[in-house]
Formats: sequence, structure tokens, C-alpha cells
Amino acid sequence: MIQHPEAIINARLAGKDGLHTLTISDGRFVSLVAQSEKLSAGEQQLDAGGNLVSPPFVEPHIHLDAAMTAGEPRWNRSGTLFEGIECWAERKATLSHADVISRAEQTLKLFAAHGIQYVRTHIDVTDPSLVALEAMVEVRERVREHIDLQIVAFPQEGILSFPGGQDLMRRAVEIGADVIGGIPHFEFTRDYGVESVKMLMQLAEDNDCLVDVHCDEIDDPNSRFLEVLAAEALSRDYGTRVTASHTCAMHSYNNAYCSKLFRLLQKADLRFVALPTENLHLQGRFDGYPKSRGITRVPELLDAGLKVCMGQDSIRDPWYPMGNGNLLRTLDVGLHACHMLGIERIETALEIVTSNGAAALNLSDYGIAPGLPARCMVLNGATPYEVLLNQSPVLASIRDGRCLLQREAVVNSVAGWD
Repeated sequence: MIQHPEAIINARLAGKDGLHTLTISDGRFVSLVAQSEKLSAGEQQLDAGGNLVSPPFVEPHIHLDAAMTAGEPRWNRSGTLFEGIECWAERKATLSHADVISRAEQTLKLFAAHGIQYVRTHIDVTDPSLVALEAMVEVRERVREHIDLQIVAFPQEGILSFPGGQDLMRRAVEIGADVIGGIPHFEFTRDYGVESVKMLMQLAEDNDCLVDVHCDEIDDPNSRFLEVLAAEALSRDYGTRVTASHTCAMHSYNNAYCSKLFRLLQKADLRFVALPTENLHLQGRFDGYPKSRGITRVPELLDAGLKVCMGQDSIRDPWYPMGNGNLLRTLDVGLHACHMLGIERIETALEIVTSNGAAALNLSDYGIAPGLPARCMVLNGATPYEVLLNQSPVLASIRDGRCLLQREAVVNSVAGWD
């Protein structure tokens, strides 16, 4: 493996024809030059082999404190969000500093192996000891050479509905949370939910923090906290720093209401995270047939000019027993579930797990351009279509000019079959 490539040759770039050479110096991109022909690699050159070179994957929504705890202390038999919260409350009582660090780093290694270099994790702060949060602050430093980690103060059992919830949110910011979270649909009453949104937005503004709210993760068409969050963001001119995660109830909103809602969403300019694998599993549990699938209106939001990304949400925890760290798997499921397999959608699909995720995390130095940090990955395919068809691990991941991983492309063959 080339440890510190001085250039990446034979690279294809989104939106550009032909092959390109990307030169690197002092951990940053220096130039992007079109090639007239395919080149032979020199000693310190990484050969992309005509494959697509992209900015790193961004995981915008994961719960690292709960990762790898599926079945502990018991399995979620109903498959509902609410039983998952009950199971987690039992497991949460046994958390230790070392336990959280071990499982979080195990999960982040999976992510890094799949080209993910940016992660936003929601950490439950409805725990008076805040043991998971303190552990995650340590993890953030331990993994910084491989992954940029943002930490969300996430009140899993509510801000106003959990004893001392408001104080715990404030303490979480003092300890080191980067982002303010919320879960208004889980508060005891709608009034509590509305008040919690106002409180978390004020806390974010007071501390110059980003916002990421679990918003309307429920099939109830009457759950309409997204409008509250958007109105608060608009009134504070905070919209590009606010992310609405899940928004599952939008799946069940009537079109007349959505028409009105979208006008507000465009004015506020929120960011959105869809969690297709998780919500296909959790939502529709109270339905007969037809069953709602609970994924927010991804194509409609994109067509409205809003930034929508997709995340994995869970890795083998009380809410979702599966997961392998591969965002291409999540994207593939999302494109299927959202009727987004037209070729025009496919051609821009990788933006959902790269640049749109970067927008949700409010990253200012993300992308492939001269002067930016040399962070990128070589995908297995020359086009987004080929990448999605192959569903293969990335061929290389480069961070600040250092090659984190490099692997050969897998060629499928069957013995004796020419």
C-alpha cells in the first residue's frame, strides 16, 4: 500500500468527462488536471484504474452508544420503536466507560473500512451519570486521525418528560456535545413537545451549536413537530444549521398539508436525514394492510431543492438487529423504497451519502478541489450506476494525503466457467 501518495492518477470525477490526475502535497489537494490518455503509475502514485474518485462517505446519523447491543438484556420482540426504547433503558443501566468505548470503536472501524470519514452520533443523555457521553468525548479524540466525529446530546426519553432532562442537556454541552438533539414526538404531550423544541433551539443558539432532532419518528399523521422546528429555525435564521432526522410522519401526511409545509421548509432551508433500513423495519407496526413504510418524502424534498442525506441509524442494537457499516447498502435500500431508480436519480444518488451528508454536518472544507484537505475514496465503478450495481467495498480511502486502506477490486469468477 502506498502510504502517502503524491498523486492519484486515472481518476474519474463526478460531473467531469475523461480521466484526471489529482496531485497532493502537505495533506491537501494541489491540482486537478485532465489526462489525455491513461497513465502508468509511478512509485508514489495511486492508480484509480478509471474508477470514480469521490469525497469520503458521510454517516449523518448513528447511535454509537447502543451499537452492538442487540439482544442485551433481551430482544425487541415486537420490532417497535417503543419496545426498543424499553430494551435500551434496561441496557443503559449497565453501561460503563470501557464498554461504550469498546463498542463504539468496533463500529467506527467498520465505518472506516467502508470509506466513511465523517460521522455524527446521537448519544443518549437521559442518564444522570452521562457515562456514555463522557466516553464518546474520549472516543472523538481517539479516532480523529481516521474519522471526524460529531456528538449529539440526544434526550432519548424526552427533555421535559424525563426528570432533570433540561439540566442534563445543559451539562451535556458543558462536557463536550457538538450538536443539540431532541425527540418531541416522544414527549408526554404535544405542549411538552413544542416547548422542548423551543428549549433545544435556544440552547443551541446560546452555545453556538448545531441542531439535529429526531422529529416525528412515528406513523401518526397528526405528529407535526417538523413545522414547529422549521418555524423556530426560520425565525432565528438558523435553518442551514438544523437537521430534521427521520420525519417518518411525513410519509402519512395528506398532500394538501404537505403543500403548505413544503413552503415553510424551503424558506427555513433545513437539512434532512432519511434512515431507510431502520424505518422500513420499525414503522408500520400498528398497520394492517396496506402497511405504511415510514420513510420520509425523499424525492419530493430533493426536488424542492432541500438537502437530504441517508444514514444507517443503528448497528445491531435494540431497534435494528442488522447492519454492516456499508452506506452503499443503506443507499441501495433507500433508492428502492423511495422509487428512485430512474437513471436521473441514480446519476446523482452518491450525493445523498456524500455532499448532502456534509451539508447536514455543516462541513466547510469538504470536497475535491485545490486547497482542500486531501480526503477522498476510490469507488468500485466508473460511474454512480456501476458503483451501485457492484455494491463493493471502496478500493482506497485517503485522509489528509495518507492512505488509510487500499484493496484490489474483486473479480467474480467460477472455477471451470469461461
